[in-house]
Amino acid sequence: MSAPSHRGIVARTLLVTVAMFGFGYAMVPLYNIICDITGLNGKTGRVTVAEVGSPAVAATDAVDAAPREVIVEFVASVNNGAGWKFEPTESRMTVTPGELYQTSYRAENLSNATAVGQATPSVSPFAAARYFNKTECFCFTRQVFEPRGARDMPVVFVIDKDLPINVDRVTLSYTFFNSPDQQT
Repeated sequence: MSAPSHRGIVARTLLVTVAMFGFGYAMVPLYNIICDITGLNGKTGRVTVAEVGSPAVAATDAVDAAPREVIVEFVASVNNGAGWKFEPTESRMTVTPGELYQTSYRAENLSNATAVGQATPSVSPFAAARYFNKTECFCFTRQVFEPRGARDMPVVFVIDKDLPINVDRVTLSYTFFNSPDQQT
C-alpha cells in the first residue's frame, strides 16, 4: 500500500470543513422550518387581527358551537444573570377556542443602564403549540428599557377551535433575557 498523497488529504479535509460550515449555516433555517411544521419547541403561529376576523378564517376558526373551555396558564422566567424582573400580570385565564383574548407580562429593568431585552415563547403541551396563535406579542421585537424602567407588554392570542379535544390546559411560557445585540 502506498501512503496517501498530501494533496488528497488536504482536499478531503477542506471538503469536510466546507460541508461542516454549510451544515452549521443551514441549521437555523432548517430548525425554524421543522418547528413551524411540527410545533416543536413550542413555537406558536402568528396571525393578524384581520385574519382572525376574516370570513375565510371565520368559516374554519369560528368559536365552537358548543363552547368549550380551555385553561391557559401564563409562566415567566428570566435567563440566568439577566438584570430583569419579569412576570405575567395574571397566572391563568379560561378561554373559548376561536375567541380573541388579551393578557400582558410586566418587565422591569433592574439595572442603572439602558437595557434591551428579548423574550422567547414556548407552549406546552407539544400538541397545543400549532393551535396557539398570537396577533400581537412583545416577543416579536426587542424591548428597550430605560434604567430602572418598567412596563406592561401585551399578548393578544387566539386558540384555534381545532385544538385536540384531549387538551384542556395550555401553558404559555416566556423566558426573558438580555438581547445579544444591545444596540437600540
